[in-house]
Amino acid sequence: QTNIPFLQNVLSNNQFLHSTVDTQFIDENPELFNLKPTQNRAQKLLHYLGHVMVNGPTTPIPVKAKPSSTDPVVPSVTMGDPPVGFRDVLLRDGPEGFAKAVRAHQGLLLMDTTFRDAHQSLLATRVRTHDLKKISPFVSHNFSNLFSLENWGDAAFDVAMRFLSECPWKRLQELRALIPNVPFQMLLRGANAVGYTNYPDNAVYKFCEVAKENGMDIFRVFDSLNYLPNMLLGMEAAGSAGGVVEAAISYTGDVSDPMRQKYSLDYYVKLADELVKAGTHILSIKDMAGLLKPEGSKLLIGALRDRFPDVPIHVHTHDTAGAGVAAMLACAEAGADVVDVAVDSMAGMTSQPSMGAIVACTKGTKYDTGIALEKVFDYSEYWEVTRGLYAPFDCTATMKSGNADVYENEIPGGQYTNLHFQAHSMGLGNKFKEVKKAYAEANKLLGDLIKVTPSSKIVGDLAQFMVQNNLTRAEVEERADELSFPQSVVEFLQGYVGIPHGGFPEPFRSKVLKSLPRIEGRPGASLSPMDFKALEDGLRAAHGDDITPEDVMSAAMYPKVFQEFKEFTSNFGPVDCLSTRLFLDGPKIAEEFEVELERGKTLHIKALALGDLNKGGQREVFFELNGQLRSVLVKDTVAMKEMKFHPKAQKSIKGQVGAPMPGKVLEVKVKVGSKVSS
Repeated sequence: QTNIPFLQNVLSNNQFLHSTVDTQFIDENPELFNLKPTQNRAQKLLHYLGHVMVNGPTTPIPVKAKPSSTDPVVPSVTMGDPPVGFRDVLLRDGPEGFAKAVRAHQGLLLMDTTFRDAHQSLLATRVRTHDLKKISPFVSHNFSNLFSLENWGDAAFDVAMRFLSECPWKRLQELRALIPNVPFQMLLRGANAVGYTNYPDNAVYKFCEVAKENGMDIFRVFDSLNYLPNMLLGMEAAGSAGGVVEAAISYTGDVSDPMRQKYSLDYYVKLADELVKAGTHILSIKDMAGLLKPEGSKLLIGALRDRFPDVPIHVHTHDTAGAGVAAMLACAEAGADVVDVAVDSMAGMTSQPSMGAIVACTKGTKYDTGIALEKVFDYSEYWEVTRGLYAPFDCTATMKSGNADVYENEIPGGQYTNLHFQAHSMGLGNKFKEVKKAYAEANKLLGDLIKVTPSSKIVGDLAQFMVQNNLTRAEVEERADELSFPQSVVEFLQGYVGIPHGGFPEPFRSKVLKSLPRIEGRPGASLSPMDFKALEDGLRAAHGDDITPEDVMSAAMYPKVFQEFKEFTSNFGPVDCLSTRLFLDGPKIAEEFEVELERGKTLHIKALALGDLNKGGQREVFFELNGQLRSVLVKDTVAMKEMKFHPKAQKSIKGQVGAPMPGKVLEVKVKVGSKVSS
């Protein structure tokens, strides 16, 4: 059909490039006929754009809001190499030398969460690589004295494939190339790596190894229950890969309240002892619900600093109650070396405290961050406009402020936003106060847990179950042996997540589990090693020979999500090159725009028209591509959808009873012919 693949081979041939060819050139180079099939990226992108124009976004949209039509302006960047940063120290001196340099540093160091946890908390983790790359050179040149940039791991890994149709590894590679001088930091869920389940030990080790090879530097390792065996596995995996190990103690309760004794100051210091003995380079406090008050900050960080004078201390919090800046300043005064912030327009509420506020409050003091406030303003302006592109996911659509009731319900920052969206989507928007109260009651039912993914989800599932079924804590305890609990709750009580501090709640656990099996010890210890060779062979058989080691790890962590991601890219091509508005909303009729597939290859596209619905349920979408007319046929899924009823959990339609949430049927309480009262 075309000789373009042949000509591409000619143009990349060394003999041809050096002008040493003669009439025997083709005969002597039979590899010129090893023709690679065309990627057909342009046509696939037109198919994607047409699909969005006809059917709307491919990613679920929580609220009816359109992306802003205003594109952010990237602040100017000076030419040349970026200044030396802490990553240069890490590359030169290794993890131990890096930790010593952090501890010896004069002034307060900052980790910027804007590239991950800030948008995970405020924008449902939906920020795309496209927008991160645009601001990366500015960050590299103007924030070289950051301790680190958190940009990977946790939910950002699977969301990239699941909802953004991007490769998370490619994001890491591209950001690393643009920001060579600032250490990158990720969140590792201990023995769960970046997943929500247990993996064989060798899978966790391999994941950390591949992450380090792709540019990751610092691994913040935590466990949702502070279960030490799970944490130690993650620490060992990160350390053996050559990364900086930052062991994170998840914080809950209130060390300044003498009435809250389960998670006392002594508990945290003893746990820190174990982590320091295990060889952590940096000790971290992970306050995922924003419960650290200034007084508690002084007590906890002061005690840890006295106990470990030579170990760097790094504190993470959320600003849900609005006291985050005060708490982080108190941590700095008590001896913390690093605190987490987000740029101003991506800070506050369920995100991290404001970078600008911390920079301004410490300026001229011994805690001076050394960051120029005017550069923070430029950085914030970019993100303020960029945030408008993600209006369909912005938590402010349903949540207008933070709330100090977090000190009572202890809901983590990212989950607070998600629960708010879920409550509205399930028709419980006017009952969110009840959901929050139920969350606190569910937490007590489960024994007062450390709450962070996945334990926070377990508490949230139980809370929604209670609200949907109008159950009080007393009723749940009384009827525990007859209720059909969410699968996550049952598996937690079986021991699949680990063992909580203080053990499992009894007799609640026994009443729920009855004869179900229980896991003793570390859940992943009994799993057989993962066969990566067999996994790779299977992927090559399914998707061709261009499978990379990174693809193998994605499939190891999320088999189904990776399969769907590969199917999507096979149909629609590299959609990560589209602007965010085009990705989410598609082009308007008569709109002209450019798409850069790669350096030197730019598509000039104009959307021309939408055709009428044909008998096959398709619409023809017309474009102009590089001056030539192109069209794609797109099935109109809305127009041709068969009428199907999807009953909500609280309703019964045509004899069906909807489930309150996804899960497995563990036990059937009735027999054929039994009468069930409504």
